[in-house]
Amino acid sequence: MSYFPAFLKLDNKKILIVGGGYVAYEKLERLLDFTKNITVIAPELSLDMSKIIEKENLVFHKRVYEVGDIKEYSVVIVAVDDIPLQAEIFQESKKYNCLCNAVDSVDYCDFIFPSYIKKDDLTIAVSTSGASPALAKQLRIYLQNLIPDGISAFLDEMKELRKTLPKGKERMKMLDKKAQDYINTWSKQ
Repeated sequence: MSYFPAFLKLDNKKILIVGGGYVAYEKLERLLDFTKNITVIAPELSLDMSKIIEKENLVFHKRVYEVGDIKEYSVVIVAVDDIPLQAEIFQESKKYNCLCNAVDSVDYCDFIFPSYIKKDDLTIAVSTSGASPALAKQLRIYLQNLIPDGISAFLDEMKELRKTLPKGKERMKMLDKKAQDYINTWSKQ
């Protein structure tokens, strides 16, 4: 079964990462594009994890995961090679209604991390529902090369127009035409 694409608002949501190695670092880096309300629990940290936790002033607990650690979190990322621990945390996440992602174990995931492009307000996500992260990555690179440098300025202009124009069909038509003209102009370049 494929995953439903959704963009989650992480404001005021607490995120927990269990693990301190390379994969945990990759997930942490990606999450930092959207929030800094992140806590890490791990008995050891890679050098990269240690540096980024210090730089971003994140909460870190140097210890193993304990039952109940996730009760205050909205999202938990389990970035450890211990499959039984992944399963245990996934089952526990149901008790606390928090979303769980266990890296490389889709059976223990409520969601997966897509490959994505982020340029200010623009976020484009690509997923193969876990079938081929490598293909998702290559599609992301391809799409990233298509996006013009001025996209952020255009999005700022569109945001301001949406604030100032009254809601309704006319606004929708005008904004749709403006976006279409922008795409047409950029695709001809």
